[in-house]
Amino acid sequence: MREIVLDTETTGLDPLSGHRIIEIGAQELLNHVPTGNSFHCYIDPQRDVDQGAFEVHGLSREFLSDFTPFSGIVDSFLEFIGKDRLIIHNARFDMGFINMELNRLGRDDIPMDGVVDTLQMARRRFPGAQASLDALCRRFEIDNSHRDLHGALVDADLLASVYLELIGGRQPGLELAEKAGSIQAPAPRQTTSREERKFTASPEERAAHGQLLDQLTDPIWRDD
Repeated sequence: MREIVLDTETTGLDPLSGHRIIEIGAQELLNHVPTGNSFHCYIDPQRDVDQGAFEVHGLSREFLSDFTPFSGIVDSFLEFIGKDRLIIHNARFDMGFINMELNRLGRDDIPMDGVVDTLQMARRRFPGAQASLDALCRRFEIDNSHRDLHGALVDADLLASVYLELIGGRQPGLELAEKAGSIQAPAPRQTTSREERKFTASPEERAAHGQLLDQLTDPIWRDD
């Protein structure tokens, strides 16, 4: 099973207000194991970056102007993700931007039914607890010390680790297997040999048996 863990950075918070994607990062999982195959690009948004967004990711309009617009990466991006399941933290945010960019180019939306939202997974598993990516890294003891600023590829890599913990650890079923392996088989029962039992009748028993047979007509049990 192939899954794509994905994250984006944007110029602001609302695609309906004209904000654009400026960075995409994605990591490939096969059967819940990271393959090391990734997709990453910066994108020229062809507009200014909000100050609040810049303080989060540090990507300026000047830096981004050296890269291609979304139209220049759309085919390679869609080829990388294919039709496989997408794993995204706060999926409606990222998918709102991705589908808006696709619509600008006359492309079809990516349906939400093929997306897993790890934010919702975390809220179901830990009701009332903080569910940000940083909070989940702390909960699962995942090292995120290199995350000074948000970055799509760094965040996708961290999210891959978080996702695998949310579904039961890097090797689902390993904990159960370890528990099963820790159960020791019962020690073999110690047995002792018994004396051979003797069933030979005593003389008194034989005499009583003979007297009984004398009372019967032609008994078949008399010894010759």
